[in-house]
Amino acid sequence: MLTELWSFRGRYRILHLTWFAFFLSFVVWFNLAPLATSLQADLGLKTSQIRTIDICNVALTVPARIIIGMLLDKYGPRITYSFLLMYAAIPCIGFALAQNFSQLVISRLALSIVGAGFVIGIRMVAEWFPPKEIGLAEGIYGGWGNFGSAAAAFTLPTLAAWLTFGSSNVLNWRLSIALTGIIAAAYGVFYFFNVQDTPPGKVYQKPKIIRGLEVTTQKDFLFLLLMNIPLTGVLCLLAWRLSKIGFLSQGQLYIVWLILLGLYAFQTYNCWTTNKELVAGEKRYPPSDRYQFSQVAILELTYFVNFGSELAVVSMLPTFFENTFAMDKAEAGMIAASYAFMNLASRPGGGLISDKLGNRKLTMTVLTAGMGIGYLTMGNITGSWFLPAAVLLTMLCSFFVQAAEGSTFAIVPLVKRRVTGQIAGNVGAYGNVGAVVYLTLFSLLPEGAVGNKIFFEVLGVLSMIIAFVCAFFMKEPDGSFAERHEGEEEVLNSKFKS
Repeated sequence: MLTELWSFRGRYRILHLTWFAFFLSFVVWFNLAPLATSLQADLGLKTSQIRTIDICNVALTVPARIIIGMLLDKYGPRITYSFLLMYAAIPCIGFALAQNFSQLVISRLALSIVGAGFVIGIRMVAEWFPPKEIGLAEGIYGGWGNFGSAAAAFTLPTLAAWLTFGSSNVLNWRLSIALTGIIAAAYGVFYFFNVQDTPPGKVYQKPKIIRGLEVTTQKDFLFLLLMNIPLTGVLCLLAWRLSKIGFLSQGQLYIVWLILLGLYAFQTYNCWTTNKELVAGEKRYPPSDRYQFSQVAILELTYFVNFGSELAVVSMLPTFFENTFAMDKAEAGMIAASYAFMNLASRPGGGLISDKLGNRKLTMTVLTAGMGIGYLTMGNITGSWFLPAAVLLTMLCSFFVQAAEGSTFAIVPLVKRRVTGQIAGNVGAYGNVGAVVYLTLFSLLPEGAVGNKIFFEVLGVLSMIIAFVCAFFMKEPDGSFAERHEGEEEVLNSKFKS
């Protein structure tokens, strides 16, 4: 596969077009961070208001990943990705035209939906690559696409400076952010006319009902409802944080919590609608058509600790290096960027290891344990450390974190093919849940070395716990290294006979 990767033909062409779609969605999603100080200076915002906008940037990504997963399974990745990219222009332009704080919040909430784009390509890549190559293919998609966040950080300030045309002391953040949305929308049109959901002759498998995730045993239905609780709970946590900075009054907070409780009830009803015949005992799945939801739950927890921790660490790492080693902001930012740069190799590397080792469970376990050891060691970094050693440790820990992400999504498409979009949506949403939980914890810890040490130790301990769960409860997916995905042989045989 590695020798054919640069051919830009057939499935490799689809892979390259799709990772770039993900890349652009992340440029859009992270287009605020590098321009936040310019925005703050231009509109005279308080630091607490900027932090509120940052929270809004992830607020709707959690439910959006669930909904996008459902739409993906029904309509296919070509239509879903194209329209999400075209949609990106609307909140980007709205944010660029905002004149007050309320308009910024509303447009940023709408823009947070674009962060759900990741799950779409997971199924697109899975449709074009066989199980034996799925790890590397999904790793390239995730790792190279994820680099969009770093690309935004490096390019948007320069673009904004060019667009000022020397006429202002404030960078032209408005036009820069609007352009990211316009470029994404243009690529969405291009993507629509240049990809297809499956290779020629292959059938795109869909669930009969997409209102909720289909499970195959009554016990798994209860497990599904349990694992849905954190997806709503994290939105309650976000609302609480907004109330603490004065954006929501106490009464408004209770109203939001009541709405979110209703959202969970509605989600539960939709899951029951999808699985009501199973729950009532009127339907039984044959053993060959069953999957264990416990495996989805384990994947959700692995993504909680790996991608969740990555988003949290990226947010605090520049300040960590700046304060620990008495560095200036520019130097600390460049060192911290090495963490994100590792995505280019680490995530594909994790997928490749998963493919070549011949044991996806073992790969997931070892990488998660390595991540835990890395975080526990980072908790001991002090100003007395040799700086290159601290940077090297950070990059090594980053490798395990992002390689673990790659190994997670080397397994996701192999659980149950017809609901891959919804499974990817649920797993991806748990990554955002982890980020919000970790960042909330970090905001409550004391500033300085003590708080940093506790933060890294919590990341490390939780990672080791999940590594234990993987070792003893995860099962190797059926057909992990087969030539075709589950169900393809039957479809091809039936078409041949007809």
